[in-house]
Amino acid sequence: MTFVKKHILLVFVLALAFTAAKAQRGPYDTIRVSAYIDENGDTIPQGWCDAVEVKYKMSEAMKQAWAEWTRLRNAVYVTYPYAKAAGKIMNEINVKLANVTDKKQRKAIIKAREKDLKREFGDKLKNLSVYQGKVLMKLIYRETGNNCYEIISEYKGTFTAAMWQTVAILFGSNLRQNYEPAGGDKAMEAIVKDVARMYGHI
Repeated sequence: MTFVKKHILLVFVLALAFTAAKAQRGPYDTIRVSAYIDENGDTIPQGWCDAVEVKYKMSEAMKQAWAEWTRLRNAVYVTYPYAKAAGKIMNEINVKLANVTDKKQRKAIIKAREKDLKREFGDKLKNLSVYQGKVLMKLIYRETGNNCYEIISEYKGTFTAAMWQTVAILFGSNLRQNYEPAGGDKAMEAIVKDVARMYGHI
């Protein structure tokens, strides 16, 4: 093979290699990246990183906060159905009492419903802890708009309400406690909404 033929062959091979490389890269000499369009209409490149698992040791304060949150969530999970049932029953009682002025008749209506409540929830409520009882009272307020002292006073009289308030205080509770979803009970409200979705009430 002559010198000229060798050079022609070399140029031909290089041309084929260049053409193949260009075909593999595509028509544009760039790197393809994903992108999205922001609210201003600008195209912004984006990418994804591999997932990274981060482990760290919780501080004592974080452990305490987590334990309190878990305890509260468990209490809401247990007592929420009772609070919903109580709200429903109280609404039914109020409807029946709306046009009843006779004291004996009102008392009979309340007592009849009270028996139903005891039969349905009596044993279950007895098994609640003091802490769960406190949570239940807050949830009842959430469902009815009245604290437990007001409810007992309305249905059973102020003397009975005062007596049960004394018992509650002895156990470190309070029948007059209200519910503040945007204040002190903000964490409970978030848990309630989550539990309500689980029960299909939202």
